Amino acid sequence: MTPAEELLRLLNIEQLEVDLFRGVGGGGETTTRIFGGHVIAQALMAAYRTVPDRICHSLHAYFIRPGDPEIPVIYQVDRARDGGSFTTRRVVAIQHGKQIFNMSASFHVSEEGWDYQHPMPQVGKPEEWPNRDELRATVVDKLPEKYRADFMRERPIELREVAPRDFFKPEKASDSNQLWFRMEAASGQGPQMQHCLLAYASDMNLLGSSLRPHGLTWYQGKVMTASLDHAMWFHAPIEFANWHLYDLDAPWTGGARGFNRGAIYSQDGMLVASVAQEGLMRPLKKL
Repeated sequence: MTPAEELLRLLNIEQLEVDLFRGVGGGGETTTRIFGGHVIAQALMAAYRTVPDRICHSLHAYFIRPGDPEIPVIYQVDRARDGGSFTTRRVVAIQHGKQIFNMSASFHVSEEGWDYQHPMPQVGKPEEWPNRDELRATVVDKLPEKYRADFMRERPIELREVAPRDFFKPEKASDSNQLWFRMEAASGQGPQMQHCLLAYASDMNLLGSSLRPHGLTWYQGKVMTASLDHAMWFHAPIEFANWHLYDLDAPWTGGARGFNRGAIYSQDGMLVASVAQEGLMRPLKKL
């Protein structure tokens, strides 16, 4: 089973009881804790299991505790409201008897309205940039031996950064940056799974925008990072088997936190989703 096929399996969460679901960690992005996007995606799928006839238009979530990848996650759905046009759900993720994450999501019937969007930035096509496996292969020898296998393992989302930076000695750079991503195994999946997969991917590289103006990356041992909250708005149908451009920036950092934003476009230029997140970026003191 490929990592992408495994992710699809993991997002097909198990129903334990009415409004109670169980998911497991994995998905390929991290091994020391459950990847934040993984919990968002499973929580959204749990909410979708209670909303069969409407599509999510927004979600707002808080990461409360790190997820333990060794045990299942229990997702408890509260049916907050079933309205004429909008449906609201609240999802609480639980491990070891404590909340690790909670999320509110809103679902909307299909309606007609006025259309407008910002244009997609003009950047190089995805084929013009190396994928992350190729980039990592060029620097893997700089890592201690015990980290190399995890650094190079295959992951479910294909990702190509536009103008990637040096992993270990990056120069200070603009907070504005872009990447292309997709998961070809998403082909043929329904709209609910497409949303869950994009929600999973939306947590990738987002917090990194805050690090760029300070000449930081995760690989220098200078900063502790963690996602604190996550908001996402879905604007248009998604086919995540195709390339999407993630246009990212971070307008503010301070108080050991950074505020990050993202706009996700289909390759033909349609704005399909918007994202915002605040993340921890705590300086690590040298011993």
